[in-house]
Amino acid sequence: MSKKTDKLKSEFDEKLREGYTNYPPDDRDMQDAHGREKLDVDIAYNKTIPVIEEQVLVEKEVRETGSVHIAKEVHRENVDLDLPIIHEEAEIERVEINQYVDTPPPPVRYEGDKMIIPVLKEVLVVEKRLLVVEEIHVTRRRTEEHNTEHIELLREEIRVERKRNNPDRPER
Repeated sequence: MSKKTDKLKSEFDEKLREGYTNYPPDDRDMQDAHGREKLDVDIAYNKTIPVIEEQVLVEKEVRETGSVHIAKEVHRENVDLDLPIIHEEAEIERVEINQYVDTPPPPVRYEGDKMIIPVLKEVLVVEKRLLVVEEIHVTRRRTEEHNTEHIELLREEIRVERKRNNPDRPER
């Protein structure tokens, strides 16, 4: 048993003994043949009954059982990427028309990928007419080139090592 438990037990025993010694001197007359206490109303009698309470004291102790070492490594990886680069070019073609028209054509019209812009000119005649001199045909072409770039990517890796202070004691 621990020292605290022994101390509590000895105090308990001592209080119990004190209670038995506080009987009046004629306590044998107060018991019958079977050892039971007789009740006599005329006798002034004080009996002390000890009341005992046990208490528990719990304490914690902090112990270092080990340490942890954390290491971080950076890994470098070279990667070749194929990146498309897109640009547009306009191809311009002049088409001669030289036709007279009664009403002006729309300023711009589209035929597929081609944008057509009419060019007008007023011509002085006895009468005034519109002559379509030419049309400008603009075709958009989309080209794609591939350009390889050399880049470096970083990747981190964590390593944890646990170090125990007492190698005889198992870890929890």
